[in-house]
Amino acid sequence: MGKFVIKKRSNGEFQFNLHAGNGQVILSSEGYVSKAGCENGINSVRNHAQNDANFDRKTASNGKPYFNLKASNGQVIGRSEMYESVSGRDAGIASVMLNAPNASTEDQSA
Repeated sequence: MGKFVIKKRSNGEFQFNLHAGNGQVILSSEGYVSKAGCENGINSVRNHAQNDANFDRKTASNGKPYFNLKASNGQVIGRSEMYESVSGRDAGIASVMLNAPNASTEDQSA
């Protein structure tokens, strides 16, 4: 089962990562000024990860595929790592869709 991990960056911002059941990070957030904003971002991922249309499949300038998860207003709420293949990216999307809705939250920001 997946989990969201909240951490505090060196600049004081909060960030979450969604980890798959094997511990691998499958989605990372932007920085948030407050922990409450970060928690709202997690809830947004839970709500938007169920719809495949919210995943924006991209290719980086170095040719590596990745994806962004967008909210219904078009704002990016999470980004993936760079993948070696399109099939790897698609498996990452499937993992977010599977893990995000029921993932627990672990706060490591203290």
